[in-house]
Amino acid sequence: MDLKTKTSLMRQEVNDYLVITFGLLLYALGWTAFLLPYQISTGGLTGISAIVYYLTDIELQNTYFAVNLIFLIVAVKILGFKFCIKTIYAVFALTFFLWGLQRVLRDDAGVLPQLLGEGQDFMACLLGAALCGFGMAQVFLHRGSTGGTDIIAAIVNKYKNVTMGRMILYCDIFIITSCYFLFHDWKRVLFGFVTMVVISVVIDYVMNYVQQSVQFFIISKKYDQICKAIIEDIDRGATLIDGTGCYSGKPVKIIMVLAKRHQSVDIFRLVKAIDPDAFISQSKVAGVFGEGFDSIKV
Repeated sequence: MDLKTKTSLMRQEVNDYLVITFGLLLYALGWTAFLLPYQISTGGLTGISAIVYYLTDIELQNTYFAVNLIFLIVAVKILGFKFCIKTIYAVFALTFFLWGLQRVLRDDAGVLPQLLGEGQDFMACLLGAALCGFGMAQVFLHRGSTGGTDIIAAIVNKYKNVTMGRMILYCDIFIITSCYFLFHDWKRVLFGFVTMVVISVVIDYVMNYVQQSVQFFIISKKYDQICKAIIEDIDRGATLIDGTGCYSGKPVKIIMVLAKRHQSVDIFRLVKAIDPDAFISQSKVAGVFGEGFDSIKV
């Protein structure tokens, strides 16, 4: 492995950890600023930890950290060492963020204030769930995990064609429903389900948006320069197709490129810089499977 490749991999790894940290911060903010003050429960290990907190005053991060030690053993064996390293980092980071944000937000009496005012449980539910879902999506997109039932969802997603958000949805139904037997309050159960659904929808929306693939057909006399730039600068492959212009009758080279949606702007800019007169066709594709894209799961 040459120095350039090592540097690129290291840069990508650092970027992964930065984005994971940002996602965990948003997730912790959703809990401490909106869900905990209004005593809203949801699924997952964090939801279980919140229920323990409501019943016993044992702080959320303590239960979350203790139980995750067990889940991490499973993660090492099934999801791989690299996934485990990021999960360990995420567990420690999220534990710290949950602890730190509670210290920052609590008032002089040591109580988490209801930032939206009293009686705004539903809005708090929506805002908290949106922050949690967006944060979790960032973590998943960069091959990380927030621990707990996320590990179960990641294991199933690895082998079966079930989205992360949907798998988490299945795991959470049991946890939220059990709240009724502890609190005997259907309102808590209802808000728990609303939170669960919003989190799942946000996760799937963000992940599908970022991972959505597009297909380019590019016709240019400078096809060799464009292909080289796409491979080296965009880090995507390209295929040359022989074609014939119907009007001119002359042979032309057609470049076919499959890329992620977020790479589209970079490809347009690259082609424009090399050949402003190039003809470009872009279209969405339902799915792309193979090296560099999704794996085939059947």
